[in-house]
Amino acid sequence: MRVLIIKLGALGDVVMATALVQAIQRAHPHDELWLLTTPHYEPLFAPWPGLATIAFPRTGWRGTVARLRWVRAQRFERVYDLQGNDRTGVLCALSGIPERVGNHARYPYTHHPAEGWRGQCHIFERMNAVLASAGVPAAPPRPVLPAGEADRAAVAEFMAAHGLAARRFALLHAGASALRQDKVWPHFGELGTRLEKHGVRAVWLGASGDRVRNAQLAAGGGIDATEAFTIVQLAEIARHARCAVTNDSGPMHVISAAEIPLFGLFGPSNWRRNHALGQAHRVLACVDYDPAFRGQPAGDCLGRIPVAAVWARLEQEGLV
Repeated sequence: MRVLIIKLGALGDVVMATALVQAIQRAHPHDELWLLTTPHYEPLFAPWPGLATIAFPRTGWRGTVARLRWVRAQRFERVYDLQGNDRTGVLCALSGIPERVGNHARYPYTHHPAEGWRGQCHIFERMNAVLASAGVPAAPPRPVLPAGEADRAAVAEFMAAHGLAARRFALLHAGASALRQDKVWPHFGELGTRLEKHGVRAVWLGASGDRVRNAQLAAGGGIDATEAFTIVQLAEIARHARCAVTNDSGPMHVISAAEIPLFGLFGPSNWRRNHALGQAHRVLACVDYDPAFRGQPAGDCLGRIPVAAVWARLEQEGLV
């Protein structure tokens, strides 16, 4: 059987999907598996044994047409649509693939959960239900981000250059996507200073858009690691960290692959739908401190989570 898996983005969703892709691989040990993704995420899956990859731009009509032409030419027999949006639904409908596994209880999917999707549970739980509809055993709730020798060496070099000892530093991600700056907890600077005074180095993570913020935070204490790591390298350095504190963001999901204590800071959105896998018991949500924000736009809700509350959780687990 020739099998296609579709997963285009975004970062957190792709990271969680790594466990689902591995579950599909286990269910198809003798079949030919392809992953259709985007150029940004193809390097994440390219080293995986038993999985071929192809990437097309996510937007633009040329990429859309090229993607459809390629899919139709491959004559796949089953597709797992792990993206589940309108764009991939149309792709599945026009693909010519007879078995179409997806999240929505409607055309074009031939295999799907009986209950429609209304955001009633964590997306990973839902996607396991999608796999179950096609006879695929559930994936364990842990992202799969193995590091190769070069990635391990790069992380070791970074740690040596900055004098970081294993379990004596914390990873802090104080940023968020450019479109969701309302997800930023405003008290990271105070937390970083407190960690540094306690002998735990603060390592400030982020992409290019976090550069100014991280420079300011690192000036108050800690190490500026803006754009220092690839996705896989971020998971690798997390395996050496004492703990992590992050906003609700893609890096939060990457760090969860390391299974270290990870404290996610959430606004008034329903964190139960997208918390880091295996870390639900470490969520700090602003609605727990001010119920009036429940169901409202984030605004300054995150500011209601005091540093003392985060510090208390770190103390409870013997991390400080």
